[in-house]
Amino acid sequence: MKQFLYFSATWCVPCKSFSPIMDKVAMSGIPVQKIDVDMQKDLAKQFNVSGIPTVILVQNGQVLNRFTGAKSEQEIKQIYGSY
Repeated sequence: MKQFLYFSATWCVPCKSFSPIMDKVAMSGIPVQKIDVDMQKDLAKQFNVSGIPTVILVQNGQVLNRFTGAKSEQEIKQIYGSY
């Protein structure tokens, strides 16, 4: 299954403004798994997340795309649709 892994943290100011965009992406039917880097440090380490917000598109454990920082809902949907 293809899905986005959305790495963020409660203390991250950019994450707070970007989170509603990822919520809209999820509500449109695209699978989004939210990951708090403080609660799931092993997963953040596994995917080499050094800055947040980071979004990684994965399918069957393979990384298809990744970006750090905010993007628009439309840009994120285009990334999902291009794989």
